[in-house]
Amino acid sequence: MLNVLLIFAARRNKKRQLEILAKEIQEGNEEALNQVLVDYKPFVKKTVSSVCKRYIYESDDEFSIGLIAFHDALLKYNSDRGASLLSFAEVIIKRKVIDYIRMNGRHQNISVEVNTETEDGEVQNRITDTLSMEEYDRARVANERKEEILAFTRKLKEYSLRFDDLVKNSPKHEDARQNAISIAELVVSTPSLLEYLQEKKRLPVKQLEKEVGFSRKTIERNRKYIIAITIIMMGDFNYLKDYLKGRMKQ
Repeated sequence: MLNVLLIFAARRNKKRQLEILAKEIQEGNEEALNQVLVDYKPFVKKTVSSVCKRYIYESDDEFSIGLIAFHDALLKYNSDRGASLLSFAEVIIKRKVIDYIRMNGRHQNISVEVNTETEDGEVQNRITDTLSMEEYDRARVANERKEEILAFTRKLKEYSLRFDDLVKNSPKHEDARQNAISIAELVVSTPSLLEYLQEKKRLPVKQLEKEVGFSRKTIERNRKYIIAITIIMMGDFNYLKDYLKGRMKQ
């Protein structure tokens, strides 16, 4: 799990660097533009290949369309939209390539809408926006989940915990997990217990022993897991809370 988080962190830094460069490009930095276009050719190839269902060469027209679309994405990207630049660029590239395929009558395994007619009688071929927006939304959600995990990991450090500690110390039996969750709920709902945890960065074991009826040994054994669940409950971790709700229903 720790290795996965390190990979997430590295990718996150790379994405941030790209978004910084995008701002410079939007301000007219031609050198940054040329470098980004070269560096992200593999990304463009991969995205175009996913549409065309075949390997894409730089000599292919579809690659040129994809590269132009990536250029457009760099110029139009706005971080306020809530997704990463690459997620946004992927949608733009796929739309442009699908549009090119339709215009040239090349039958590929892609999803398109039937012809529709505008109010003035012109026949208009439209690419299915639903597919692209679903892909955009999936990418946005995946990015938000990664960001949330990273934020959660930073919060754990305040309590001298690591993400991989939770994997190792997660209760093996379902009833033990439910008991740990119940203890965490008690901590969150009891101001004195919560204040103790936040100030001391450790569980008020003596008080909990009196409140919940579990032995000190049981509470200590699941200490790391209880603290982690408490952090999720009291923090802005919506995806982790949804997962936790699923665990509570089991």
